[in-house]
Amino acid sequence: MMYIQYPLLSRCAYVGQIDLQPSISNQGYELKLQNFPGGAETFEIVLKFCYGFPVSLNSRNAAPLRCAAEFLDMTEELEDGNLISKTDSFLTLVVFSSWKDSITVLKSCESLSPWAENLQIVRRCCDSIASAAQGNFTTTETPSEQSRWLNDVATLRIDHFMKIVTSMTLKGLRPGLLGSCIMIYAEKWLLGTDVETEGSKRYTNGKNELQWSIQPGRSPEMEFGQYQEQRRIIESLVSILPHQKDAISCKFLLWMLKMAMVYSVSPAFISELEKRIGMVMDNASVYDLLIPGYTTAEQGKQVKSTGEQTLYNVDSVQRILEYFLMHEQQQQTQGHGNTNISKLLDNYLAEIAGDPNLSATKFQVIAESLPDNARPCDDGLYRAIDIYLKVLFAEQLKLREKMNNKQQAANTDNSEQEDNCLSPKEEIKKLKVELEKMMGIIEELQRDYTNLQQDCEKMRNKQNALSGWILGWHKIKRSSLFHGKIDANENREGKEKEKRISSMLRLKRRQSMS
Repeated sequence: MMYIQYPLLSRCAYVGQIDLQPSISNQGYELKLQNFPGGAETFEIVLKFCYGFPVSLNSRNAAPLRCAAEFLDMTEELEDGNLISKTDSFLTLVVFSSWKDSITVLKSCESLSPWAENLQIVRRCCDSIASAAQGNFTTTETPSEQSRWLNDVATLRIDHFMKIVTSMTLKGLRPGLLGSCIMIYAEKWLLGTDVETEGSKRYTNGKNELQWSIQPGRSPEMEFGQYQEQRRIIESLVSILPHQKDAISCKFLLWMLKMAMVYSVSPAFISELEKRIGMVMDNASVYDLLIPGYTTAEQGKQVKSTGEQTLYNVDSVQRILEYFLMHEQQQQTQGHGNTNISKLLDNYLAEIAGDPNLSATKFQVIAESLPDNARPCDDGLYRAIDIYLKVLFAEQLKLREKMNNKQQAANTDNSEQEDNCLSPKEEIKKLKVELEKMMGIIEELQRDYTNLQQDCEKMRNKQNALSGWILGWHKIKRSSLFHGKIDANENREGKEKEKRISSMLRLKRRQSMS
């Protein structure tokens, strides 16, 4: 609420159009301004301008004053050199010609919605920053200047950052620069979260090593707002990823996928990340593929308990592999191929083989996913299968031990209950059901173990038979018996030929004598 006098009325059309009420002191009028852009501090500067005091425009107050002048309708029709024209001139001539000032103005616009958007201040700042990128990264600017530009842009709010990247895309800037902007922004806004995990993983982007982690079980009420913000940032960054294959590294994409799953990002964005990773999966390392098997629900709760799921998200890696094979199939039609993926996949199988909750079906599906020509050597696969079989055997022993302990406990309880004439039927039924479940689990593990042994033996026999046949053939060819048979055949054929020739000569001599 302000007391209004004539100088303000002469420059602000908005004030002249409303019904002003006289103040209690009769020294002016009372004016209530709700949702005034820039708040009381900006209105104070407007009052100074209206009363003729000198006002210094800078990159911090230019946007609030421009929005306030629009709110108060301070046009040239009321007075030459009014506040709208002055702030417009300053923004055009000073701010939009400097990316540093444009970033400062853009930050001041965060509290000026929707005025700054409607007045095109946000768009023009984003275009100015994008144009500066085009100049900084195509001319002789120093690396420190380029680095400062990237770091300063990464401090902006996500919606403003997206507008800058979109403007850069429209200006045709190279995809690698867009990728660098996105990676630096993600590092700043996603790695600073106060989250921890058991078995923290690390992501390295070539400059420094960055550590991230998530602790399941944190208070969902405390983290809900933070999860919402992180989820929104991840989804926004995925939506502006450049489409070119080499614009974003595979390591960064896999790190983003892990963060997306941790914060329960929409399945559509997770699927998009998996497709992008599938295009460059051959550039991944085995540790990049170790995606945590748990996720957070809407408020940070776990979807499954750790005892019901695998340690690592095998399903996601399987989908990534399918996308990779589809992409490779398209490339092979153009004369390209890739066989290096087999080593990565075999090492991945060896890493996940020790997970007691990994089913034989999932293990087998990934192991058999590659075509025959993509795996020149089966040694890595045999090693992974061997590790998995040992895990099955160890789990069998644990289950049997647990079953025996339960059985002994049940027998002890039954004997005590019989002595005391207290034998609750419900407890006995419960134990029987539990024992039947364990027997079923053991039988399933035994079947899986036997099937894997048979498949492994078949593969080994097939390879041994082929190598044995080739080795035997080489031995036969090198043997003296083989060469002796060849020499005997040649000697026999030579003697028969000599006999035929001598008989023909004797016949000719008889004919000549007669």
